[in-house]
Amino acid sequence: MKQPTEPFRGFTPTTFQFFNELKEYNYKPWFDEHKPVYEAEIVRPLKALAHILSPAMYAIDPMIETNPNKVVSRIYRDIRFSKDKTPYRTAMWISFQRISTNWQNFPCYYLGISDSGYSYGMGLYLPERKKMDALRSRIEYEPKYFRKMTTSLIGKYAFSIGGEAYKRTINSSLPEYFQQWIQRKSIYLYKRFPVGAELFTTDFATSLTNEYILLQPLYNYLIETCFNY
Repeated sequence: MKQPTEPFRGFTPTTFQFFNELKEYNYKPWFDEHKPVYEAEIVRPLKALAHILSPAMYAIDPMIETNPNKVVSRIYRDIRFSKDKTPYRTAMWISFQRISTNWQNFPCYYLGISDSGYSYGMGLYLPERKKMDALRSRIEYEPKYFRKMTTSLIGKYAFSIGGEAYKRTINSSLPEYFQQWIQRKSIYLYKRFPVGAELFTTDFATSLTNEYILLQPLYNYLIETCFNY
């Protein structure tokens, strides 16, 4: 794996200024003029951050893709079939996930940044219906175990539950705590923050690593469910 040419030193205010300006000047001439800023303030820090996170991600799951050149998103949009013809994304992200042709059926760790701030988390984002059905079945089979595993994540550690909800309620006899998990087409835990000073130091990588480790038991639970149900 090709190593980054520099260590992760944090992002800079210019990182987020670039995204803010790109929202207004989302066209090729402007981007070409500012591409050196994009490379220096976004691409290189994201790849350096992905690199420094890689050992922790490998420890969580040796099958996770950790190559910075593959886990950092592209800013270029595919506009062939989109009504939105702006050529560039106004956000970028790192995503750690198992290498698979059916990527949507496996949980993913992520970090996303944009002009307004950043978010990170882990979960199933576009799974097949049968995978969510399997997750619901398993939760219903072992509710006490699931609740014990997840209560501190959304309580003590203040993760939020995300994922598109079904329009029609799925029948379930479980208590209210479980409904926020099972009434969804996809499911993930996340935190979202505005731009803050924590982004501009090397300590951000350590903090993010610790947050990812907190999610490891749930990650393992989702992996087991994807494979065994």
